[in-house]
Amino acid sequence: METIEKSGYKHLKFDDNAIFLVTGCAGFIGSNLVEAILNLGYKVKGIDNFSTGKKENIEEFFKNDNFEFIEGDICDLETCRNVCKGVTYILNQAALGSVPRSMKYPTLYVQNNILGTVNMMQAAVENKVKRFVYASSSSVYGDSTKLPKCEGEEGEKISPYALTKWVDEEFAKLYFKIYNLNTIGLRYFNVFGRRQDPYSTYAAVIPIFVKKILNGEQPTINGNGEQSRDFTYIENVIEANLKACLADETACGRAYNIAYGERITLNQLYNKLADLLNSNIKPIYGPERAGDVKHSLANIENTKKYLKYNPKYDINQGLELAIEWYKKYLK
Repeated sequence: METIEKSGYKHLKFDDNAIFLVTGCAGFIGSNLVEAILNLGYKVKGIDNFSTGKKENIEEFFKNDNFEFIEGDICDLETCRNVCKGVTYILNQAALGSVPRSMKYPTLYVQNNILGTVNMMQAAVENKVKRFVYASSSSVYGDSTKLPKCEGEEGEKISPYALTKWVDEEFAKLYFKIYNLNTIGLRYFNVFGRRQDPYSTYAAVIPIFVKKILNGEQPTINGNGEQSRDFTYIENVIEANLKACLADETACGRAYNIAYGERITLNQLYNKLADLLNSNIKPIYGPERAGDVKHSLANIENTKKYLKYNPKYDINQGLELAIEWYKKYLK
């Protein structure tokens, strides 16, 4: 991991005896959270069922005495109750991602993304956990065409994945109001960076493009490439999660946009990657994907105000660091 000197969380102080629980700890975001917290010197419990997470993402942590791993599934309430014992902060990342896959398997998404998350909230209440921070998604804005995307101005959901994340947010509001669980939702906008899997059938666009270019192959851009995204480097996401743990209680019971606050089109993204990789390979254009949002750009004013979020890595810095990692990983 690159030095945390530049990162927006190196100065954060938690209780000396704080214990973090990261669900989905073997996934892309979860494993990066585990690494960052261990680097800060705190204890971490991690749980994963390896349905999408990879053991290789967490193998290096097993030799750290501050890390405890539990192989388990948050769809089982008793497992959630057991893993929450003694925990101070929960960073709930365990969920199934991918809009296209959710279109194929909606019931699987209901089980994993809704039941699993509610199980964790219930276990958090019973174990008197101090803060429950959970992964939501920019997909909750649905068919809203307004830019930038502002909390409270959501449209109709256009995929099962988006709907499951919206339901999670509604349950989190209820758990805050009824059971006094301090919940904070993080609406991730197109997160990318080290450990994001380039091999999955439903891999995200940046690792797919990088892998294809490095292999001398033509990547496919769905649609005309003019759809735009607010790409968010993983270090910004780590900052948001850790600051959410320390935010004032007035921030709780709500969800916040986690992004850099700038957008680029997929064509512009591809050109940046081609330049960074010294490639003249031209992409292929394919059909649009069902359930995809056309344009995405986050308003992060509420996140700055309530979570003291101050993202340090823009798209250019993030891409350079991500490519550096992929060059080593894809060897």
